[in-house]
Amino acid sequence: QPNGGAPGAERDGGAGPRRSTESEVYDDGTNTFFWRAHTLTVLFILTCALGYVTLLEETPQDTAYNTKRGIVASILVFLCFGVTQAKDGPFSRPHPAYWRFWLCVSVVYELFLIFILFQTVQDGRQFMKYIDPHLGVPLPERDYGGNCLIYDPGNGTDPFHNIWDKLDGFVPAHFFGWYLKTLMIRDWWMCMIISVMFEFLEYSLEHQLPNFSECWWDHWIMDVILCNGLGIYCGMKTLSWLSLKTYKWQGLWNIPTYKGKMKRIVFQFTPYSWVKFEWKPASSLRRWLAVCGIIFVFLLAELNTFYLKFVLWMPPEHYLVLLRLVFFVNVGGVAMREIYDFMDDPKFHKKLGQQAWLVAAITATEFLIVVKYDPYTLTLSLPFYITQCWILGIILVLTWTAWRFFIRDITLRYKEIRRQKQEHRHEKDKCLSNGDGHSALLDEPDGSKLRERKL
Repeated sequence: QPNGGAPGAERDGGAGPRRSTESEVYDDGTNTFFWRAHTLTVLFILTCALGYVTLLEETPQDTAYNTKRGIVASILVFLCFGVTQAKDGPFSRPHPAYWRFWLCVSVVYELFLIFILFQTVQDGRQFMKYIDPHLGVPLPERDYGGNCLIYDPGNGTDPFHNIWDKLDGFVPAHFFGWYLKTLMIRDWWMCMIISVMFEFLEYSLEHQLPNFSECWWDHWIMDVILCNGLGIYCGMKTLSWLSLKTYKWQGLWNIPTYKGKMKRIVFQFTPYSWVKFEWKPASSLRRWLAVCGIIFVFLLAELNTFYLKFVLWMPPEHYLVLLRLVFFVNVGGVAMREIYDFMDDPKFHKKLGQQAWLVAAITATEFLIVVKYDPYTLTLSLPFYITQCWILGIILVLTWTAWRFFIRDITLRYKEIRRQKQEHRHEKDKCLSNGDGHSALLDEPDGSKLRERKL
């Protein structure tokens, strides 16, 4: 049956009419042990673990160790509660509990950011030592600028050394990052705008962060065209396959062949259904402002990656930086789907989704931490020519917005009223010229006497 049967379908509650951009789903409705709620099982295991710590384990005398372990245990208990009791989001594969887990991680991360925000700058940086003893010390930022020659004839051993120096671990990270971002946004134009805009932001802010200083070919050839462009292209190809794929689900034990069972296990890690995003930013002022807001938050989250590690003294290759990116990869897709549902069907989705709300709060809190911890860097004035470019860009965007949603609509409405008046005047003149107050005599079909009829 279409759209039926399966728990946690990839829509809020699986309710509401299917949209024209949403694929049909055929599900036999099998509800196996894997899909059932196991709240009592989780509660029993959690109680046994706490009982073991209380009754059988000797408490260490290390205060710092006990503090860390107590905080970790508190977080794990909260995650157990959230995974079993939190409300399901729009995604259901590989399992609804997976997405509930990342929702609870979002809450924990936001609480951690709030804690850091309320510390002094020195205490906040030194607090990072509790997570990793190697943190809490200032680290120099790497400068990606300098010699920008693609072919350096002065270096006889390796004239292409500038290119090889740029080919570090961040190159595949850029590619896979933009591949996943494309799967989140599901729109080629929005991805390209965000990709190009971020390079302009790097140009504009390289006087604040040294690692924003890159060669021109590093910005536009390696980043925009090769890494970002190739990632967006592969992402769009994957989106095309997902939109054409047949979503027909059977229970694992209802499949007779071992090959079919293995295929079903693999497809468990693909979406339950698919919705093609049609952002249509020019369709209304509300959607235009919403899309601009999404792009702004996206770019702000990207900038937070660099500014956070700068103000908290974390090296770019530190595992906490990588964990933050993994976190946003998992929560970003859910947040984008909830935002799209909220924009596309406000009657059914009357409020912003929980994950989208948390992502917005996290992005804002990260930015506030940057503002508090290093206001001097943020207040370094932009070069004059950069300021002129941004003012020109803002004026162009505002001018287009005013023309598209105000001046153009008023003009079209005026032209339509004028056209209707001209048609009405033309019909009135035609009636006056044909009738002229006289009557026309028409023969009746049955040959009876003539009848007078006004034209």
